[in-house]
Amino acid sequence: MAHDPWACSLMSGASPAVAPFRLPRLALPFAGPPTLAGKLMFGLRLWASVVLALWIAFALELDNPYWAATSAAIVCQPALGASLRKSRYRLIGTVAGAVAIVVMTACFPQDRLLFLAALALWTGACGFAATLLRNFAAYAASLAGFTAAIIAADQLGQVGGLDGHAFLLALDRTAEIGIGIVSAGIVLAGTDLGQARARLAQRFAETAASIAAGAATTLREAGPELPDMRAARRTLIRAVAALDPAIDEAVGESSEIRQRSPVLQAAMHGLFDALGAWRALANHLLHLPPGQAADEAGRVLAAFPPLPPAAGWRADPLALHAACRASATSLRALETSHPSLRMLADRAAILQDGLAAALAALALLAGAAAPADPVPRAPSLAPVADWLPAWINFARCAAVPAGVALLWIVTAWPGGAGALTWATITMVLFAPRAAQSYEAALDYMLGTVIGCGFAAVWAFALLPALPTQNFVVLAAMLGLYLVPAGALMAQPRHTGLFVAMTVNFPPLLEPANPMRYNDLAFYNGALGILAGIFLAMASMRLLPPLSAAIRTRRLLALSLRDLRRVAGGTFRGDWRHLCHARLAACPPEASRLEHAQLLAARSAGLEIRRLRTRAVRLGATRRLESALARIEAGESEPARRALAALASTLAAQPGSEALRARAALLALQDVLRQHETFFDTRLPA
Repeated sequence: MAHDPWACSLMSGASPAVAPFRLPRLALPFAGPPTLAGKLMFGLRLWASVVLALWIAFALELDNPYWAATSAAIVCQPALGASLRKSRYRLIGTVAGAVAIVVMTACFPQDRLLFLAALALWTGACGFAATLLRNFAAYAASLAGFTAAIIAADQLGQVGGLDGHAFLLALDRTAEIGIGIVSAGIVLAGTDLGQARARLAQRFAETAASIAAGAATTLREAGPELPDMRAARRTLIRAVAALDPAIDEAVGESSEIRQRSPVLQAAMHGLFDALGAWRALANHLLHLPPGQAADEAGRVLAAFPPLPPAAGWRADPLALHAACRASATSLRALETSHPSLRMLADRAAILQDGLAAALAALALLAGAAAPADPVPRAPSLAPVADWLPAWINFARCAAVPAGVALLWIVTAWPGGAGALTWATITMVLFAPRAAQSYEAALDYMLGTVIGCGFAAVWAFALLPALPTQNFVVLAAMLGLYLVPAGALMAQPRHTGLFVAMTVNFPPLLEPANPMRYNDLAFYNGALGILAGIFLAMASMRLLPPLSAAIRTRRLLALSLRDLRRVAGGTFRGDWRHLCHARLAACPPEASRLEHAQLLAARSAGLEIRRLRTRAVRLGATRRLESALARIEAGESEPARRALAALASTLAAQPGSEALRARAALLALQDVLRQHETFFDTRLPA
């Protein structure tokens, strides 16, 4: 990454005369586009994985070896960590789906309608789980849904009657999919050293360095923030939320990182803490007289360590970690009798603690002995940002297989089983993508159409014309398609289209030992696949997800409702992790102001909890609860007056406890003032 001279001057102590704050380059995913050689190498890996899976499936004489090839293609990812992580979760999802379909068959052996209804409900439940879970765990839930559909389609007759072979079919499909997973894992692990650690370290370093530079700029300017500074902070909120899938990828690449993954999660939460502290510093300095703001900001800034730009964070994270911890200790010990300076110093200490957590993660990723910092315990169950999208996807994912099954029964369509399978696959895979689901399914449809065309050429023009028919020839002909298709899959644009072209090629071609060339079977199979995807796309239009605007409004309303419960003392969950889940769930289309309002709600809730603890020690609980009741009622102005009156009362009490309570009262007043319109929003009963 090119060094940002402005960020360098901030950290070195220089004072630029005039220059707007510029965020150091944050190019998600923090890495340049893959080179042509890298793309071709991935194409070769994908081809080798598919060929190895086919060879094993042929040797074992499995009924449908193309499912092994398809699984190998699906598991292959341009990043090694993503591939290995996806392999584990694909196996989990496959076993869960196989067990579910065996149980359904045992429960309804003679009743076609009840069996199909149970399948639809299972698919809906998997769509529900895929919406709630994150990253590869969500993929496992999706896979459990469409694995059940795949096995069900194999045992259903022309109009959906059961043949009673569910257990054997489940074993076969699980074996085929397992072969594909293992084959891809062997090829990838033997040919790719993996770069997930380096990419994640780069993202942590750039994000943390940007926060440090921005906070230092805020203290140096000690006045009203420029719009680009606020925009940078709101951009960083999205950047921190985007660390979660990168952490999951790094966890898949290294057993060491997997065992110590709480350090990485703590680093992500620490960066959210740092952003909240930076926002608190900026809001407070905005309302101070210029002279006082410059003096207090200068005293706090003097305790900041001389941090380098992002490239230097990865060079010696342990030394920088020690510097940030020492800075936090120094800031908390700063001698003052003024609550304003106490508030700035304490929030700056929280910021340094957040940066230190990121540096602990950098040390872990660098292979160094990570500092023995206490890692906050994560909740046993991850908090849910909003339940409604999951329930909507339950209905959507249940309705599609039910509707396709009904159409199949009524029309006695020979391709109905394929349509049911691919409609379920498309719906369960893409429904959790919310507003992007239809566009993703459209890319998937176009890629499948293109794959159909190439599969037809290979099946009826190229392969039959070859003078010899053996596995080596078949592997070579597969390579002619899969290597360039895999290279296209590795590039960042229209990835879904090229993924469909690649992973749907084996089930369209249906390689067998020996190869069978049946044009009627090919057209029926291709028509079933395309019809299933089309029906899923049509249902996405008929049953649309919540729009990005509605989801954002719901996240804000839910956060405000829960904040009022925090103020009223009735909230019993993990406020910090719940806010982080909502920040991560906030759609990319949300405005920067809406991201800032979510962060403000988080800060207000944390300040309320700090104040409650201190009020008990100071004997000020009754007056504090009276002020918090105003926040619960959505009355920010009366709440600020009550908080100011409480601060005046506490001024008569000596000691650091009362001073820190007054500092927390100031911080809460600042956030209520900055986002008064949001905090006073009237919510429906």
